[in-house]
Amino acid sequence: MYQIDLNCDLGESFGTYVKGNDAEMLDYVSSANIACGFHAGDPLIMKETVKMAAAKGVAIGAHPSTPDLVGFGRRTMDISPEEAYTAIIYQVGALQGFTQAVGVPLHHVKPHGALYNMAAKNKALAEAIALAIQHINPELILYGLAGSELIAAGKKAGIPTASEVFADRTYQSDGSLTSRRQKNALLTDANEAAGQVVRMIKENKVTTVQGDTITIQADTVCIHGDGAHAMAFAKCICHRLHMENIRIGS
Repeated sequence: MYQIDLNCDLGESFGTYVKGNDAEMLDYVSSANIACGFHAGDPLIMKETVKMAAAKGVAIGAHPSTPDLVGFGRRTMDISPEEAYTAIIYQVGALQGFTQAVGVPLHHVKPHGALYNMAAKNKALAEAIALAIQHINPELILYGLAGSELIAAGKKAGIPTASEVFADRTYQSDGSLTSRRQKNALLTDANEAAGQVVRMIKENKVTTVQGDTITIQADTVCIHGDGAHAMAFAKCICHRLHMENIRIGS
């Protein structure tokens, strides 16, 4: 039987408002990437999201970003490797404080948005991120885009890595994600997304927007929880995985 980790970005709200889909999404995923305050989230939201994930037995990860609240961490910023290193230390340390308070371990680190995409191609940036994680706890798993510099940097640093694929994103022939600025960046049909996920898991293949078929490693699948049809996607994908005898687990 195949097994796959399903992850989702959560805790991306502020104040006393916990985003509507977060609690329900935790019923479908096996790991949660919780915002650490730089692109979204604040201490109260971090605490509540950690508690919700822990109560449902979902593995908890830090979701650090560039310091970009206005742009939701999706704007490319000219940051140095040293700045990336310290940003990771700062944000992961903050979330780890909440996991310790609740009595559960921190499981992984997945950079967010522009930081994730920049580190996928920038070797120096990727190595700074991996080094920060190695210095915090070398047992933390680094989630990064399959085939990216981030995965290579994690392996070089001697920390565990998980190659990530995306349920609702389209791919370029070089293995990168299609930019969100392009109209074809997202898959909007849940059945199409579920089919892409199954193929990536069972065949390690994905069809690009150029029509090419490329090889891809799938250790963990990201399901976005903030779209208009997020729950429908989650339910459809989980049902399809069950039908294909693919077990969900972190």
